[in-house]
Amino acid sequence: MNNTSVDSYLREGCGRCEHFQTPACKVHLWTPILLGLRELLRKTDLEETMKWGSPCYTLNRKNVVMLASRKDCCALSFFKGAALVDQAGLLESPGPNSRYARLIRFTNQGELKSRRRQVKELVEQAIALERAGTKVVVSQAPEQVPAEFEQRLRAEPSLQKAFMSLTPGRRRSHLIYIRGGKKSETRRRRVEKCIPKIFAGRGFNERV
Repeated sequence: MNNTSVDSYLREGCGRCEHFQTPACKVHLWTPILLGLRELLRKTDLEETMKWGSPCYTLNRKNVVMLASRKDCCALSFFKGAALVDQAGLLESPGPNSRYARLIRFTNQGELKSRRRQVKELVEQAIALERAGTKVVVSQAPEQVPAEFEQRLRAEPSLQKAFMSLTPGRRRSHLIYIRGGKKSETRRRRVEKCIPKIFAGRGFNERV
């Protein structure tokens, strides 16, 4: 993963796959748009850095926005996007399980040009929210616990205690992974895969 610098990211790629430092890296599909977004962000009070192989812009070490490159688009992602007032309707959820983040997709330079004013306003709004310490308020509806996992929790008090001691985000990562199994047998296998990480105090996607 390339966390060297944004210049290196634009020149050599993200380093997430075998196409790093080759013309085939998906970063090179969107260079003009990424340069335009970078120019806009560097005119703000945000600090430019690299995290997770992508350009990240922070305020007082708090993540505010990030640039992302995909095969089908590039995007400007807002870490607290759910708290933004989006009158132009540009923001969308990265996926069905995303609670806080929102992003704006770009597939051509024309989109960046036509949306520049709205994008700038959203960035300024995101900076103001971070300065104010605003928290994202989302639905607190209880997470659905798959029956296969609920049975294990009831049968093993130590597992239940370890699971409940995790942060809400870590608990949610395990539930999302287990629920993703279409068959009961698959969900049971996923439960077994989660258990060591639960006892280790980690979310499903966390590495040692």
